[in-house]
Amino acid sequence: MHRADIIDSIRHYQAFIEAKGHPHLSFDPLEETDIINKFMMFIESTPDCFERTCKPGHITGSAMVISPDFQKVLLTLHGKLNKWLKLGGHSDGNPLTHEVSLREVEEESGVVPIKIYEPLRVFGIAAALPKRPLPFDFDYHFIPARKSEPDHIHYDVRYLVIADDSIPPVISDESQDLRWMPIPDARRLTDERSMHRQFDKIDFYRLSGRL
Repeated sequence: MHRADIIDSIRHYQAFIEAKGHPHLSFDPLEETDIINKFMMFIESTPDCFERTCKPGHITGSAMVISPDFQKVLLTLHGKLNKWLKLGGHSDGNPLTHEVSLREVEEESGVVPIKIYEPLRVFGIAAALPKRPLPFDFDYHFIPARKSEPDHIHYDVRYLVIADDSIPPVISDESQDLRWMPIPDARRLTDERSMHRQFDKIDFYRLSGRL
């Protein structure tokens, strides 16, 4: 079943944020539990969930690109939404969302990822986890109607991708601007709740010393 990997990843993530005895990297576990439940309901009921033609929503893959010292992030000023966001895009049928996120990093910035940082593996029980890279955040967000495209929901699977911040990014035609910036500066550029949640998690990882 082409949805098996993402369902398995979600179950590992859900068990992790609800686990007693582990540091709660979720700074709002009740909110994240609600998000995860909606993800599962959507995926289990929607066989074509990885196709952008799937309405009223579909799975996307994205990457919060971070410098090796976890001090800077690479954000794009989205060309259509006019918001500072992480890099990401449509799955277009690919059920391996980590591949989608890595592809989008290179296509939208020209930056070559070094590796995916996996909190579930760093802070969890590695022996119990699959070999494929695991996400560090999930969220869903509303996309307004545009031209012939109706409004819909993006169910976004997020990965924390480490890249060399000394490499100048190349702005694609999907972006108004693209830049590396310290996390405090990134916080000031967005009021998106889920973006701040990701920044909170990154700060936790850096302060834990387990990079």
